[in-house]
Amino acid sequence: NEIPTLIRNLPVLEKNIKGIGMFSLNPSLDGIIREIPLVSKHGGDLYPTLSIEAIRVGFQVSTLLAEVNDLGIQAIGVAPKSKIKPKGLKIQTDARGMVRPYFARHDKSLYVSAADVLNGTVDKSKIAGKIGFVGTSAVGLLDIRSTPIDALIPGVEVHAQMVENAIAIDRDVGIVSADLFLKRPFLVKGVELTLVALGGLIMIIVVPMLGATRSLFVFLILAGGASAGSWYMFAEQRVLLDATFAVISTFLLYSTLTYMNFTREETAKRQTRDAFSKYLSPDMVKVVAENPDQLKLGGEQRDMTLLFCDVRGFTTISEQFDAQGLTSLINKLLTPLTNVILARKGTVDKYMGDCIMAFWNAPLDDAEHAKHGCISALEMLAEMDPLNVRLEIEAKEEGRKHIPLKVGLGLNSGECVVGNMGSDQRFDYSVLGDTVNLAARLEGQSKNYGVRIVIGHSTWTQVPMLATVELDFIQVKGKTSGTRIFALLGDEDMAKDAAFIAYKDQIDKMLDIYKSQDWDGALKEIDKTRELGKDYDIDETFYELYIDRIADYKENPPAKDWDGVFIATTK
Repeated sequence: NEIPTLIRNLPVLEKNIKGIGMFSLNPSLDGIIREIPLVSKHGGDLYPTLSIEAIRVGFQVSTLLAEVNDLGIQAIGVAPKSKIKPKGLKIQTDARGMVRPYFARHDKSLYVSAADVLNGTVDKSKIAGKIGFVGTSAVGLLDIRSTPIDALIPGVEVHAQMVENAIAIDRDVGIVSADLFLKRPFLVKGVELTLVALGGLIMIIVVPMLGATRSLFVFLILAGGASAGSWYMFAEQRVLLDATFAVISTFLLYSTLTYMNFTREETAKRQTRDAFSKYLSPDMVKVVAENPDQLKLGGEQRDMTLLFCDVRGFTTISEQFDAQGLTSLINKLLTPLTNVILARKGTVDKYMGDCIMAFWNAPLDDAEHAKHGCISALEMLAEMDPLNVRLEIEAKEEGRKHIPLKVGLGLNSGECVVGNMGSDQRFDYSVLGDTVNLAARLEGQSKNYGVRIVIGHSTWTQVPMLATVELDFIQVKGKTSGTRIFALLGDEDMAKDAAFIAYKDQIDKMLDIYKSQDWDGALKEIDKTRELGKDYDIDETFYELYIDRIADYKENPPAKDWDGVFIATTK
């Protein structure tokens, strides 16, 4: 601590004193005194501070000792021959000769009035055998300082507290070296940097793993632990371990990572919403966006239900419209049908002209995907009646012929591959597999069998609560084995109706006789079946199909071990 200018005492004092000490105190930039030099350098000479010089003079020691090395001053001490036990006084300093006092609060009881001393009225026990400092305490005399403990304290008390930090009285030993000064060893900086690095590393690990809320608790634990450790080192070991920067830097990193995670999650949610908004209902999109961990967009095997819906005779209908009118018609058709699918947790895969392809149990799990698919198909049929009423009114207003729209649907359930499919430039969330192909074939067969909805055997096994009847044992085009197919005619209420149960049993009886190759018996049962089924949505086409097939089998009978399979030659 080098001082440029030195102002000495009055000559009369210089002649009668036994020592000279520096009493100037250099506060930090914020005006608070935290460090005090034990020695100051001026003109090549070292001058002790007032407090250490008072100790030297008080114990009648001729010199002060300074321990130095290449780094600078390491300690200032009083010779061992002094009365200070056990081996004199040695105060560790930093390389500049600075110490950090362990300040106490301002204590007025330690003050003695100078007037009482001059008047001889002072209690002598208060000053006998003590080291005393003479100074001012009035604010107007401009010797008021600030310490970390007190905002306003007389400067003379700072020097007195320096002495209290250096020596103390032990009743058994006498004067001893107290060494209450705060220490800041060289390794402390390394510890502080380690705390910064450790806090940052922990935040980098836990924020992505635990999220903002739980990571905040981790930060509070770290901050509390660092602060408690810092306080322990300060209060018990007199070591200044500053955890402030570690706590602040860890919090800033936590805040930054949390913001980045939030931004990244919001971006992912927005991308998910954008990607699935054309496939799913708004409510489903919200669920997907909030639970992205449920998504596996790269492709996965799932047990799913597929639905194909197509308008029958659409080519003839489309001939009545120009391009704009045809587009309007398609939109009027697809909108209510799509709404039904989305309302039943379905995913719209794609539109192919007047055809809709949809599926259930992806991207979100749906344990009742077969049931939801079948109910959607029934509700889609129900939407056709009010739609045709509106279209008929429009046709009359425009002076053209109205051809009612009729749809056929096919559903099938089974293992599929679902995920983002396409090219590097463009891809869609779609589904592939034999289950998909069979569902498309079943939709095509709905017209051949004179029914609106055809479902595969795997779907039928999952919807025993719905009204279904068996149609055939068929080998669709492109397949090498047969599969049982069924017509979906109604909901759970219809399935419990006695008339429907009788009709269903009659169809089963008819098919059993048909498969036994009793052609005449089968024809008789067809007539009975037709009579019972007149109230259900099965056209004459179904009965005529079997009549024609039986006539053909009479001419060209199948093998004796025939299992009843019919090999379809058209889609």
